[in-house]
Amino acid sequence: MTRTAVAEGLWTWAPGRGLAPAADQAPGGRLLVADSWLVREGRVRAYDRHRERFARACGDCGGPDPRRLGAFWQDMTAVLPRTGAWFPRVELAAGSLELRLLVRPAPPLGTGVLLWAAGQSDPRTVPRRKGPDLDTLARVRRRAAGEGAEEAVLIAPSGTVLESATAGVLWWEDDTLCLPPPRLPLLPGVTSGLVQERALRSGIRIAHRERTVAELDGREVWLVNALHGIRPVTGWVGRPMRVPPAQRAGEWRNWLDGLMEPLPAG
Repeated sequence: MTRTAVAEGLWTWAPGRGLAPAADQAPGGRLLVADSWLVREGRVRAYDRHRERFARACGDCGGPDPRRLGAFWQDMTAVLPRTGAWFPRVELAAGSLELRLLVRPAPPLGTGVLLWAAGQSDPRTVPRRKGPDLDTLARVRRRAAGEGAEEAVLIAPSGTVLESATAGVLWWEDDTLCLPPPRLPLLPGVTSGLVQERALRSGIRIAHRERTVAELDGREVWLVNALHGIRPVTGWVGRPMRVPPAQRAGEWRNWLDGLMEPLPAG
């Protein structure tokens, strides 16, 4: 029977056996699919949506059948720590099609972010599926860090902003919440979806607009993902860009934090 994990590490899964510590604790190798989320004191946000996105992505690339995935998810849920702050990642390994769980402590959570304004040509090979391009995106972030930023903007060949290396990009134009058009190569973000749904319920206009980095000058820009939630851009590195006060972000962050719910028993 799978027991609750209390320490970080890589776990592998097999039917009937459940999850067990991997013989090789160095996570590596190409991933077909990955998904991750914040667990804080046993609470998580939009857990079912992460499950659905992971299952859909596994199905798209010939992964395990739904029954096998369901058993893995149940065992994985049971071993997630219920105390502390964690950033677990579920994985489908390329080649072996092995299902795995990487239990990681959550890094410090940010309330703002410095964004590299150079605009990086999108290097992803499978932009609509999280997993295959994680190593490539990590290199993009390291280049941004070398310039004094925390994140980098990915752009289309036209110069249109797509997203960042680890988050969706949203911004405000007057009272309209804006984001790139869905026909562009974008990861289907769980947190971005939650934000858009709240905007619709609140009567806030949503618009899909193509903008270059320069056209975000003077806008309230947010990076949104499952780890940090909503982070307003507090500064741009490498280009003289104006940053207005993030008037909306605080209230929206509080709302998003309020969506955290206890993990299922597994």
